[in-house]
Amino acid sequence: MRILLVPIMAMLLSGCIEDSDERFDVGYSDGYAVGYNTECKIRTTLIEGDFDSEHYSRGYNSGLYDGAAACRRGE
Repeated sequence: MRILLVPIMAMLLSGCIEDSDERFDVGYSDGYAVGYNTECKIRTTLIEGDFDSEHYSRGYNSGLYDGAAACRRGE
């Protein structure tokens, strides 16, 4: 019975593990939109805002910089 307990617990807990690449991508997308729209003075942007996630925050900051730069380049 104990042999079955370990794989079952692993499967249950795997659903709680955050996918770092996915969180980074969501943060990057949100940051890019905010950076572009703010720099180009287009509009307010609604974002997910999951700043408790270090991956989301890192992606957001990267996207914010790239979005603002894209606006300045006229893209």
